[in-house]
Amino acid sequence: MSDYYDAFEMSPVPDPGPGAVPPEPFRGIYGMPAFVTIPTTDLAASMDFWIRGLGFIELFSIPGQVVHLRRWAFQDVLLVPAPGVPERAPAVTFSFACVLSQVDSLVEACRALRPDSVEGPRDTPWNTRDVAVTTPENARIIFTAAKPFDPDSEEARNLAAVGITPPGVGPGDNEEHA
Repeated sequence: MSDYYDAFEMSPVPDPGPGAVPPEPFRGIYGMPAFVTIPTTDLAASMDFWIRGLGFIELFSIPGQVVHLRRWAFQDVLLVPAPGVPERAPAVTFSFACVLSQVDSLVEACRALRPDSVEGPRDTPWNTRDVAVTTPENARIIFTAAKPFDPDSEEARNLAAVGITPPGVGPGDNEEHA
């Protein structure tokens, strides 16, 4: 990974830890480097779920054409009207970062709106806690929260094995923890 460098200052995602505070919804207008477009047969119902369940805001809408939703900077979703949606979630998923303190409330809010919409949370081998949500449009959305980094953990060893080490730690510095 010697061609890579720390560029966390570009991201709205806070450092993981028990005191991590999620950023406020970002209301700025920018050229979107990436976004997801989700077809829906019911814009109002979809907006309600994305806003009340997933914590997005309505950035703007063009009635009957598009609803632009956002959470943090670079977390953009466009809801567009469609004559139909898939009967089940596709194999493709789209992931959004969150912080650990948001996981439980996100699960509760989504289950209150659609009881069978949530899978998890589950911990991953790459040091995150993930929640899978199936939206009213049958989109599969993953909310992923980084867990505090423990250099003695299995997750740290997994990351070090592929050359990913925390800032200030060289590739060989984790060998003592292997």
